Amino acid sequence: QVQLVESGGGLVQAGGALRLSCAVSVSISSLNAMGWYRQAPGKQRELVARMISGGDTNYADSVKGRFTISRDNAQNAVYLQMNSLKPEDTAIYYCHALGMVAAWTYNYWGQGTQVTVSS
Repeated sequence: QVQLVESGGGLVQAGGALRLSCAVSVSISSLNAMGWYRQAPGKQRELVARMISGGDTNYADSVKGRFTISRDNAQNAVYLQMNSLKPEDTAIYYCHALGMVAAWTYNYWGQGTQVTVSS
């Protein structure tokens, strides 16, 4: 069972920055993809950033140029650097891991960390 634990959320003013961390209980090199999703009140959960095992990344259009996903294989951790934060970035941010074994797909989620951006 893969466990994900997020940290680093908080309250920040618009234009500020935060760095989210996700501690992973297994070697992240064994996973097919790692990512960050967010869910704002009354909205569906959406992809923010994702990194596949080969290192390729993709971002939601709304965060391109402001957010950066990275990983540290030695620490089994994934990060989300968020710069130039906007009030609309306010949401609960979830770490996600994707594992694939043969025909089976496994999705793992953290408990979420709150990010609040004040105007």
